[in-house]
Amino acid sequence: MTGPWISDTAEEIEHPTVPLGINRMAIPRAAIVLSLSMVALIFLSTVVVGYSLWKFLDINQDAFDATDRSLIQDPDSERWYWEAGLLFDTCSPRMDDWDWPEALSDQDDLFLLPGEVRCDWEHQGQGDRASLAVHNRGNQSLDLVLEIIGGSIVFGDGGEPDLSVIDLPGNDSIVLELILTEDVTEHEVQIIVSHLQVMEAQVLVDVTVFSGNQPKDIHVQEGDQIEVHYTVWDADTEEELDEGDLVVTAGNDPAWIEGFGWSAIGLDIDTDRGLIPGISSGTSHTTLLPPSLAYGGSDNELNDRWLRFEMEINRGPLG
Repeated sequence: MTGPWISDTAEEIEHPTVPLGINRMAIPRAAIVLSLSMVALIFLSTVVVGYSLWKFLDINQDAFDATDRSLIQDPDSERWYWEAGLLFDTCSPRMDDWDWPEALSDQDDLFLLPGEVRCDWEHQGQGDRASLAVHNRGNQSLDLVLEIIGGSIVFGDGGEPDLSVIDLPGNDSIVLELILTEDVTEHEVQIIVSHLQVMEAQVLVDVTVFSGNQPKDIHVQEGDQIEVHYTVWDADTEEELDEGDLVVTAGNDPAWIEGFGWSAIGLDIDTDRGLIPGISSGTSHTTLLPPSLAYGGSDNELNDRWLRFEMEINRGPLG
C-alpha cells in the first residue's frame, strides 16, 4: 500500500498546490467562458428588446395612424397643407424644381407658392433676429413640430432649436422669432416643419446665414418699440402704395397689419439708438408679405395683394 503517509517526501512538497495566479491556462479559460456568456446575454437582450419594440409598435399602430392623411395632404399635388419661409424678401425655389411666379397674386392654386423655399439671412452680429412664417393652407387645424438642424439658431419662444405649434387654425398663419446665437461668417441650417402625428409629413426650409458689413450692438426683438421709416409697394406691379414714419412694436402689434410688426424683427442699430441728431446708425431690410399677413380677409382693396416692405430703423428701442 502506497501513500504519502509512508513516503519520505511530504505531500505539499511532492504534489505542491499550484496557485491560480501562476496557472497560465486558468485565466484564458475563464475569460473565454465569460465572453461566451456575455455574447449570449447580449443576444438574448437584443431579442427581448426587439420583440418588445415590435409589440409596442403593433399595439400603438392605430394611434400613430390616427390622422387621416386626406386632412393634411392635397390629393392633387400631394403636397402637405402647410408652407414655411422667412419673411425676408430673399427666398427662392429650394431645389430649383419650380419657377417663381411672375404675378404672386394671380396664383390660382391652393398654395401661396409652387413649392418649398430656401432663404438668405444677412445678420449684423450675435443676437440678431429673423421672422419665420408658417402658413396653414388647409381647412383643418394643424399640430406641428418645428426643428432647426445645423445649430447656431434657436426659436425666440423657449430658446431651443425645437418648438411645437398646437392647433394652428385652418387658412391661418403664424410668425415665429428666430435668434442667432453665434456670430457666424457663413452657416447653413435647415428648418423642418413636421406634423405631430405623421412625422414623415415634412416641409423643409433651407437657410443660408451670413455676416453683413454693418455689425450692430442692438438687435430689435419681439416686444421692442421702435420708430421706423417704411416704404410699401405692390409686390407684383411695383406700384408704391405708401411711405412714412411710424412707431411700431416689433412682433405682434395689433395696431397695424400682422406682417408689419413682424417685419420690424431683425432691424439693428448702434448703442446711440438713433438719438444723435443728423446721424443715422440703423439698418434696413426688405420683407415680402403674402395676403394672409397683409390685408387678406378684409374689405381693403388690397386684400388679395402681396406687399413688399422696405423698413429702416430711425430710433429705438425706445423702452
